Amino acid sequence: MEVFAMLPSFGGAIWTLLAFVVALSVIVAIHEYGHYIVGRWSGIDAEVFSLGFGPVIYSRYDKRGTKWQLALLPFGGYVKFLGDADAASGKDSGAIAAMPEEQRRRTMHAAPLWARAATVAAGPVFNFILSILIFGSILLFQGQARDPLTIDTIRPLPQGAMQVQAGDELLSIAGVKVPKLANFDGFTEKLPVQPVLEYEVLRGGVKTKAEGPYPYPPLVVSVQPQSAAYDAGIEGGDVIEAVNGTPIVAFEDLRRIVAASDGKTLALRVWRDGQVSNVALSPRRVDLPMPEGGFETRWLIGITGGLFFEAKTASPGVLASAQYGVDQTYFIIKSSLSGMWNIITGAISACNISGPIGIAQASGAMASQGASSFIWFIAVLSTAVGLLNLFPIPVLDGGHLVFHAWEAVTGKPPSDRALRVLMGIGLALIGSLMVFALTNDIFCP
Repeated sequence: MEVFAMLPSFGGAIWTLLAFVVALSVIVAIHEYGHYIVGRWSGIDAEVFSLGFGPVIYSRYDKRGTKWQLALLPFGGYVKFLGDADAASGKDSGAIAAMPEEQRRRTMHAAPLWARAATVAAGPVFNFILSILIFGSILLFQGQARDPLTIDTIRPLPQGAMQVQAGDELLSIAGVKVPKLANFDGFTEKLPVQPVLEYEVLRGGVKTKAEGPYPYPPLVVSVQPQSAAYDAGIEGGDVIEAVNGTPIVAFEDLRRIVAASDGKTLALRVWRDGQVSNVALSPRRVDLPMPEGGFETRWLIGITGGLFFEAKTASPGVLASAQYGVDQTYFIIKSSLSGMWNIITGAISACNISGPIGIAQASGAMASQGASSFIWFIAVLSTAVGLLNLFPIPVLDGGHLVFHAWEAVTGKPPSDRALRVLMGIGLALIGSLMVFALTNDIFCP
């Protein structure tokens, strides 16, 4: 049961904030646990593991003397290692100097370079591992459509599925043989765009003919958060029957009209659970990452379509699912880096950078579409957080790794004074980026 989908008010401010806090807390907990556990394996003692900042709500000490705590402000977390002066891992020089040599080795600042570097890198790495596990697990347990293409369940449509039934194995549509799924792309382009087509199916081991709808109707399978469709109240399961008074049969018809709209308002006739309503919305310019790299700018309303049925699936297996998780995580990293470069060069809009308000709104929107969508969003956000932390900016993990690289090359770390100056610069950069992203949340369309 989709528990999240049972909360109709999830789009409200309270539930949006709750979804954001849950998503962020999971990601931060995994990130900080990466620092903690690799530090422990490397011989570095942790004094505090905190989820959140500010006043402590709950705490306990484990057998190693680490204080595990929940704090009032759930917008981050930290691990304070032995020898740290504060949550930002500033060096407590006096305390470290007073320690015996054996104890000093267990501090973050006096441990061997390899131990410090591994501990710092572990946070982002654990974020990537979380993403890989989520993406792979979703594919493993939900499965993917298998050959031969067979109907599992039929999605609600205004005209129904006609004579096609669940359990039918599709052999041909309108006289065109149904190919293997590996060659399915472009198959529907060979079909006449008509509301009723003739299907040849295998039913109960017997070939039979049956009338059925166009395989890719203008059916809404999912809605993207912060999109024109989402803001207009379009929901998964809706069917767009007409645009500007013109009936449409195929999802491709809708795609073509939106692409050619140049942002002009479109009047949609929407069917939902037997009821018809009229919705007006304006497509928005969106910069889409391309699989081969780079971006394509298009007019979109923010919906995805699909077949009029859900196909029978099979689990691809653990190895294939893990590979899918790696591929999906890599694609997000590659697209994010490409996006940032294109923003810097002016090729795409800087409005593609979202701040805390935009991320919170996306959290609430994905949670309202069900648990699986929300968990998928956590995986995407986890990859983004891991990547951001690897940027070579002082204060972030990537900045610390740069310091460690400097030490590896020169044989000594940057001076305490240099570190303080660089940390100040890093804080200013992060603060500026936060203000810029927050401005985008408020002023970008």
